[in-house]
Amino acid sequence: MHPFEEVLMVSTEAIEFELRGHEAVPWADFLLNPRRLRGSDFLMRWSQGVWSENRITQAVNDTEEFFAIPYGPSGTAPDSDVRAFELYFERLEAAGLGHVKRPDLLVFRLADKANILALVESLGGLSELPFTPETDERMQSLLSRAIVAIECENSLWKGSLMPDFKTPLTPQRRLDGKPGLKKAAVLPTIIVKEEDRAPLQAWQDASGVPIHVWHVFFDMAFGIALDRIQTLISEGYILATEQVFQAPGGATTRKALYKIYYSYGYRLGDATEEPNLTAKHIVDKNGHILPYVHFEGGEMPLRKEALDVLRSLANGQD
Repeated sequence: MHPFEEVLMVSTEAIEFELRGHEAVPWADFLLNPRRLRGSDFLMRWSQGVWSENRITQAVNDTEEFFAIPYGPSGTAPDSDVRAFELYFERLEAAGLGHVKRPDLLVFRLADKANILALVESLGGLSELPFTPETDERMQSLLSRAIVAIECENSLWKGSLMPDFKTPLTPQRRLDGKPGLKKAAVLPTIIVKEEDRAPLQAWQDASGVPIHVWHVFFDMAFGIALDRIQTLISEGYILATEQVFQAPGGATTRKALYKIYYSYGYRLGDATEEPNLTAKHIVDKNGHILPYVHFEGGEMPLRKEALDVLRSLANGQD
């Protein structure tokens, strides 16, 4: 599957708005992209992903101790034009790097900012990082200064209103007596796909930079180390679940993923200002309108426990 489609895949459980009652639009006549964004959920998924990564980056940059830069392709791709976003992945695919798995963000000490920005500039800017092999000496220098890499996830939920938020874990038969909740429990979780586990682990092992997964909800966010995730899975505390995902072009696939209870991680932050949701749309050359919800604004300062995690990681690098 093309990386553009992989990035914008949406769980069918999350697809709530799809335009119906119109004839199929031939891909050759569609202005947006040859894979046909057939439903507004995919445009909203794109906007939501951009927004969540921006909130995380802002939260880190506001600490006055650390700063973050986008590193993976989804984080460095254009964020205001979905057609430019697609063309970016076309170029990545043509370079043979479309399926290379890299974390979304890198976090550094603020004291290293001038050196990091100089390295990035020498590589052609942030947007060129995914096109530069990590064997490049400048990339190696960049990675050697990173204290942590962040894999970003997001969900269209208010975590504080989810029914099982704050419900204590209790022994579960399906977990052989290990603590957990009923399978149908609805609560904030930190998600990692089975297909991403091995590539992320391989990247962490090769780079020497620890990976943490940060999952952003509408009103809060949680984080957890990849090493902790691997332990929870290998020891049977978290079992895989299977979901059906749909790509913008309509193709569906089943993916195994792990939903890590938020209580196994750390509280990353809480929204002090919620984002604005505004109506936007795109129009194809035949006049077909595709509306979607655009996310913008909001603030989510890092909590002390998250700052303590970053400080511990920075001290461990010394």
